[in-house]
Amino acid sequence: MSESYFPRWRRVDDDAAAGVVIAPDERLSWPKNVAMGAQHVVAMFGSTVLAPLLMGFDPNVAILMSGVGTLIFFLFVGGRVPSYLGSSFAFIGGVIAVTGYAGGGPNANIGVALGAIIACGLAYTLIGLIVWAANARGGAGANWIEALMPPVVTGAVVAVIGLNLAPIAAKGAMGGSGFDAAMALVTILCVGGIAVFTRGMVQRLLILVGLVLACLIYAALANGLGMGKPIDFSGVAAAAWFGLPTFTAPVFKSEAMGLIVPVAIILVAENLGHLKAVAAMTGRDMDRYLGRAFVGDGVATMVSGAVGGTGVTTYAENIGVMAVTRIYSTLVFVMAAVIALVLGFSPKFGALIQTIPGPVLGGMSVVVFGLIAVAGARIWVVNQVDFSDNRNLIVAAVTLVMGAGDFTLQLGKFTLGGIGTATFGAIILYALLGRARRR
Repeated sequence: MSESYFPRWRRVDDDAAAGVVIAPDERLSWPKNVAMGAQHVVAMFGSTVLAPLLMGFDPNVAILMSGVGTLIFFLFVGGRVPSYLGSSFAFIGGVIAVTGYAGGGPNANIGVALGAIIACGLAYTLIGLIVWAANARGGAGANWIEALMPPVVTGAVVAVIGLNLAPIAAKGAMGGSGFDAAMALVTILCVGGIAVFTRGMVQRLLILVGLVLACLIYAALANGLGMGKPIDFSGVAAAAWFGLPTFTAPVFKSEAMGLIVPVAIILVAENLGHLKAVAAMTGRDMDRYLGRAFVGDGVATMVSGAVGGTGVTTYAENIGVMAVTRIYSTLVFVMAAVIALVLGFSPKFGALIQTIPGPVLGGMSVVVFGLIAVAGARIWVVNQVDFSDNRNLIVAAVTLVMGAGDFTLQLGKFTLGGIGTATFGAIILYALLGRARRR
């Protein structure tokens, strides 16, 4: 008997479910599904909102499209892979480079970035279709990806994203005054303190909780004691509770595409890692859904970019929530997506996000971009990359310097920026050195 496209979710009694693993094809009562969905929204919220703010995108659109993207992903994987799609930080360096965004409000050149994000989503989708076809023929679709991008390559490329953004983070943290710089440091301490001194769900939500705490401290000092520029809440009071967010049309330019399309490689590595993590937690084979997961993520990125949203990716934050709760029901993510859709249609919610002070965002940038860089090194450690092997050593060394130094190639009208040259350089260099060693 052939497998149906969508599973027939088996109802699990709430009392019996306490402390029991809930499989992807099982479901809880609808009230509990909604509650769990809300928890996943909280988990993704900090990063999904922070990424568009750092790029000058409308956070309302980003939240809305995270919900839409999650539903698209759900459809492509047939409701069999539990995952939430949120704003990807991998796009930040490329977007800032192609738009010249320097912070402080909406990005005036957002259209150029959106066209490139759509092109990246298309490249990602094509990779997914190849893997999907290989899986359909009974082959191992992930094998060639793992051969092209072993841990030494993926670790270096992920680290490069954080390092490439380091100057932007430092500039944002310094701000325009001593108070701004001090508040950026306070923000860093807030996030660091929560990461180290708290436990459980609060620790997992360190970005969101740290952001809220830093904003409260800023308001007490600036609005209460007059030490800095006060937070203006008049926009929040004037905004409607419900309404359409600000959609933006994409503009397609080859130079921008050359900088941002290589991000597809990062998304592939990211999604592959997340799928492996979910497979390990659920004890189920997820490799056969890999191509469909890539296509779902790629299509979601194209749809998001078409209306003014950020590129999206599967979220590790939500995988963390699943690890804690041991609830993997895919219907929970449908609930989370619906809640995100409701938030996306609230201008008042968007206006509240826009009140976050610049120095707080600057401090968050330092933390987030640093965590991205360290995540690359973590890939090396977890996979026990052997740096006594000269091939690994050279690939990592060259990749880091090309990316951190923003090594840019001008090929006619086509421009490949630091992250792009580092990404393709790492893949090609690893392949060439491997072939030379085999001779």
